[in-house]
Amino acid sequence: QVQLVESGGGSVQAGGSLRLSCAASGYTYSSSCMGWFRQAPRKQREGVASIDTHGRTNYADSVKGRFAISKDNAKNTLSLQMNSLKPEDTAMYYCATRDYWDCPLLSRSIFPYWGQGTQVTVSS
Repeated sequence: QVQLVESGGGSVQAGGSLRLSCAASGYTYSSSCMGWFRQAPRKQREGVASIDTHGRTNYADSVKGRFAISKDNAKNTLSLQMNSLKPEDTAMYYCATRDYWDCPLLSRSIFPYWGQGTQVTVSS
């Protein structure tokens, strides 16, 4: 059974940094595409970043140059380093994975497995 558990959320002022982590278990972690998504109140869940098994990454335009996604296969952990945070980054952040090595789209439609989320709040 796939389990994804996010941590690292919190409250920070604009311009600050946070590092999110996602502990994965119950599947072949090293062979799976993984991603981070976020959902703000009254908005649709949107893709933030993804990483495939070859380490290729994809980012939403809104976070390029500020966020960095990474995987530690030895620890089965996915991370999202978030720098230069803005109030518009405020959202619940979710970790997700799928049964394939590649990440063809940064879209929730191709990710069947999700964590419970961790809240990020950025104040101005």
